[in-house]
Amino acid sequence: MIINTFKQRLSSGQAQIGLWLGLADPYCAELAANAGFDWLLIDGEHAPNDLRSLLGQLQAVAPYASQPVIRPVIGDTALIKQVLDIGVQTLLVPMVESAEQARELVRATRYPPFGVRGVGSALARASRWNTVPGYLDQADEQMCLLVQIENREGLANLDAIAAVEGVDGVFIGPADLSAAMGHRGNPGHPEVQAAIEDAIVRIQQAGKAAGILSADEKLARRYLELGAAFVAVGVDTTVLMRGLQGLAAKFKDTPPPAIGNGVY
Repeated sequence: MIINTFKQRLSSGQAQIGLWLGLADPYCAELAANAGFDWLLIDGEHAPNDLRSLLGQLQAVAPYASQPVIRPVIGDTALIKQVLDIGVQTLLVPMVESAEQARELVRATRYPPFGVRGVGSALARASRWNTVPGYLDQADEQMCLLVQIENREGLANLDAIAAVEGVDGVFIGPADLSAAMGHRGNPGHPEVQAAIEDAIVRIQQAGKAAGILSADEKLARRYLELGAAFVAVGVDTTVLMRGLQGLAAKFKDTPPPAIGNGVY
């Protein structure tokens, strides 16, 4: 059985440092995996990914220690079935607003009789095309479900969501949350930060792992101090853009254009 080491580390309380991948390219994903991050979020919500490009990136990072996490565009049962069959063991599902929604997501990641995941392992990379002994009996144990809270409704229902059995971690989405709270583009606003810090504490009190993304080093370190277990500290598109702008500015003798201080 292919063991989900990301899930193992979450259970141990070990903090994991990640990078957001939005370039939608296997070569770039392998570059990030070689850099030494603990986990890599392959974004299917905002990046131009489809099922085949997600597969290519999973294959590219497979030889490395970095663990892939995929964010689908939506928590749809049929889409989740496809993503799991190409080999994903850890999902980050966006815009979760209720405990009932979280329970349905848990069911989508489990085989019957405990869930509704379709049984098609002979066609699936996840089971190595039915060459992993006992895959159908063991697959559920290796599934890691992370749900994303990113608006006022989700925040209001946080305790109930975190209490759902089968939810392994709760991820706070600061970009959308700050917009929902009336501070769009300013996740560092004191009101937003107070809500985030309170959420991280409550998630841990529920016995679940807390996660977040922040390219602001000071904020990222603060979240780690509070006990966040999986923290993404940058985005590949931003890292590349800043590097390119800085290099161009050196030779053109002009200051590089400013990039906003948002989450990404």
